[in-house]
Amino acid sequence: PSLLFNSAFRQELLNRQNELIDENFRQLYQWHLWQNKEESNENGGLPDSLRDKCKQIFLSADTTSSALQKGVVAELKSIGFNPVEEYLTESGYSIDALVEINGKKVGVEVDGPSHFIGRRPNGRTLLKRRQVESIDRIPLVSVPYWEWKELRKNRDKKQKTGKDQGRRCNL
Repeated sequence: PSLLFNSAFRQELLNRQNELIDENFRQLYQWHLWQNKEESNENGGLPDSLRDKCKQIFLSADTTSSALQKGVVAELKSIGFNPVEEYLTESGYSIDALVEINGKKVGVEVDGPSHFIGRRPNGRTLLKRRQVESIDRIPLVSVPYWEWKELRKNRDKKQKTGKDQGRRCNL
């Protein structure tokens, strides 16, 4: 059995919780989710009061929509989807948009630069994807910012080319 979250450590967390910042509570909640999923709370997991505080802080995380996210949602609407924005999962994660495809819920995550190290997803992004897919049973599709930018650039180029051809035909 793991000694990481033994009773002495859990007691120390309770004693020092006033020293923790919100990010610490969010990380503890993510650990709690993982422990529940793996059914590995052999050491008792988080004390109820601390678990509840962690969840409350996790749920209070800011969920503002970026211009990138608004653009992706607008595109989803334009092609016939009815996305639910900032969908809150049972585990407490917020998904940028939730759509239904052939009767199945699919999450759409619009991932800006803060979600990556280079072009690889960072740890926080990977953990969210894993937990949403395994705990909430919602498959996720990522829309990386550079792919969206390239898609928009190609679309704008095609639209401009089409307008230019139309002008030439009118001459």
